Amino acid sequence: MNELFTKLPNNIRKHIENIPYSLDDIGCSSSKILCFDNDMVLKIELANSYTNMEITMMKWLQNKLLVPKIIEFSTHDGYNYLLMSKIDGFMSCDKYYLDNPKELVHLLAEGLKILWKVDTNGCPHINDIENKLKLARIRIDNNLIDIEDCEPETFSENGFKDVEDLYKFLVDNKPNQDLVFSHGDYCLPNIFFKNHNVSGFIDLGNCGIADRWQDIALCVRSLEHNLGNKNYIDLLFEELGIKRDDNKIKYYILLDELF
Repeated sequence: MNELFTKLPNNIRKHIENIPYSLDDIGCSSSKILCFDNDMVLKIELANSYTNMEITMMKWLQNKLLVPKIIEFSTHDGYNYLLMSKIDGFMSCDKYYLDNPKELVHLLAEGLKILWKVDTNGCPHINDIENKLKLARIRIDNNLIDIEDCEPETFSENGFKDVEDLYKFLVDNKPNQDLVFSHGDYCLPNIFFKNHNVSGFIDLGNCGIADRWQDIALCVRSLEHNLGNKNYIDLLFEELGIKRDDNKIKYYILLDELF
């Protein structure tokens, strides 16, 4: 960790030097997340199209959505350094919410409704099926798919034989899209609550215009993983006022296996 600090750009260092911090290792991101006692968060990750898009989307979302404020940003030696404000509140995977699943589901539904109200005029990122399939093709061709990180049933005797088989299924079975503003990775660690309300969203590299079922599907998967109880999924759809569509849920969960 000391090595990280020796490489910090000066515009980042001046805000956080000598301030105590803790390392946040919740979630599946490969980035380093440092949470400082002055309510700042430093995200360090390799500069690539995904991490660059997160900066673009965060800038666009300022004053449009409950997202962190950008304090400083710098790219140095192939890494992006994003210093931002800390979202007030607790992750939706906090023990309190897992112990109170009805409140959890209600607030997750409210979070989706907040996202869908964002005006997409001028949104710099299209993250619909066609775009995601193009990106998936690139990832397959460059051997970037980690099958070990997929759901156990995806590549199994009753599942797909390999990533090409899965990709063909996704190309041949594209659902109709209902385009809205989408978080893109609507999982419990990325949504924050405070005082029985949604207080913010993080991990914004996949944000953009996409089918609303992209977020619904990953929310369903995250709820099942965290609660271990599928009974609360029906409650989510009651809260959303939307008829459950298992085919679309399955499609977007399978699509996410390639990312």
